[in-house]
Amino acid sequence: MTETSPRTKIFWAFAAIYVLWGSTYLGIQVAIETIPPFLLGGSRFLIAGTLIYGWARLQGERPPGREAWGLAVMLGALFFLLGNGLVIWAQQHVPSGRTALLASTSPIWMVLIESGLDGWRRPPVRTLLGILLGMVGLFLLASRGGGPQTPISIGGLLALLGASMSWATGAVISHRRHVPASPAMATGMKMLGGGTLLAVLGLGLGETQGFPLSQVSARSWFALGYLVVCGSIIGFTAFTFLLRESTPQMVGTASYINPLVAVFLGWALAGERVTGRMLVGAAVSLSGVVLIRWPRRPDPELVEEEVGTIEAGELPVRRRL
Repeated sequence: MTETSPRTKIFWAFAAIYVLWGSTYLGIQVAIETIPPFLLGGSRFLIAGTLIYGWARLQGERPPGREAWGLAVMLGALFFLLGNGLVIWAQQHVPSGRTALLASTSPIWMVLIESGLDGWRRPPVRTLLGILLGMVGLFLLASRGGGPQTPISIGGLLALLGASMSWATGAVISHRRHVPASPAMATGMKMLGGGTLLAVLGLGLGETQGFPLSQVSARSWFALGYLVVCGSIIGFTAFTFLLRESTPQMVGTASYINPLVAVFLGWALAGERVTGRMLVGAAVSLSGVVLIRWPRRPDPELVEEEVGTIEAGELPVRRRL
């Protein structure tokens, strides 16, 4: 059997974070029907983290040291305690499709954070234009075009903004400071750290009081299983791999695709209405994605080689020479 090429691996990794993560919003909405939010997040990531970490150990990987665990727990707090925990909490007050739209500002924060770390160097005009188009498209997607507006909790909006900022911070740090382990081992460590923090928070808030497991519906159990396997094990392993092989801006384009997937699933499975304005918004968002991901000239200071093209599903791979 021939080994999968790097370009093919990157293509399928992007497909995973684009499609599977877009579907997790509906999965969360179903799961929190009968499972408290932070216990849901904690159990999801503790189960997934244990399975991924255990698999890496079975492959013969040595357990990382204290410093590696410290970095993994910090990233787990950014990605899971704040980045995902706030989204789960917000979905108690904000519908799943709109949650996906409102939580998709992370590319803006990524650009700002990276610019600050690089001495406030201005990103390329094309990147700025792509972000602007993406956000305009998302605004159109979120708008009902003059129809009745569903009230949205201010607390939910603030939680989703905080989740986007936290996720962007974690993505930038992960790109610059890798946990010294394989992508699978590093993913498992982050999930174990973040899942533990979420579980402790849920216990501290009293979510276990008066919560018998018998009250969890079959729908919620199925949704939890889907979130563990597709959203966490497959999706976040692909995300960790892409942060090593690509750039935060390119990985951040998932924030534009995920809402499209969430809106489609809301239409197909939950009977949500799709308007012409929403279709225009989807086209504008995808235009922004193309601008951000379009291959650029190598930076002479970093001496990078760019391999592959976007045509035929091939994504650019960057490696330092």
